Amino acid sequence: MKKIFIIFLFFTFNVTAQECSEFFLIRHAEKNRTDPNNKNPNLNEKGKLRALSWVEVFKNIEFDKIYSTNYNRTKETVMPISKKIDQKILIYNPSKINFEKFLLDNRNNKVLVVGHSNTIPSFINGLIKQELYDQIDDKNNSNLYIVKVCNNSISHNLLYIK
Repeated sequence: MKKIFIIFLFFTFNVTAQECSEFFLIRHAEKNRTDPNNKNPNLNEKGKLRALSWVEVFKNIEFDKIYSTNYNRTKETVMPISKKIDQKILIYNPSKINFEKFLLDNRNNKVLVVGHSNTIPSFINGLIKQELYDQIDDKNNSNLYIVKVCNNSISHNLLYIK
């Protein structure tokens, strides 16, 4: 009787895992427009409902960081998410963002950024290193921008969340 020997060779590959960061960017929810002179209004009733609906949209995402501008409407938009996941809100100034540093500081993180119709598109453009996104229409509080940075590869999407 012949004996057959099977030799298994095991190879070990040193594969570097991709380092990916994900950024989710939204404009604040609907604001109270009763006083046109108020530069820092709160959310109106529709905005409060939208803030709660963002909790549902993001229910399966574990954010490592949450950023908001220092305005009532942006902080109120993100507060329900912040409370649900017990994550503090980091205040940022959109006119003072160093995007290279921001990307380094948030490497391998899932990050939520809340801003304004005129700041979120420029924030995204800074992350993707292209002038692609224009200012958001003032009546639109429904856009969700997703930017994914993996090593040197950048992808981005725009979703409309009703």
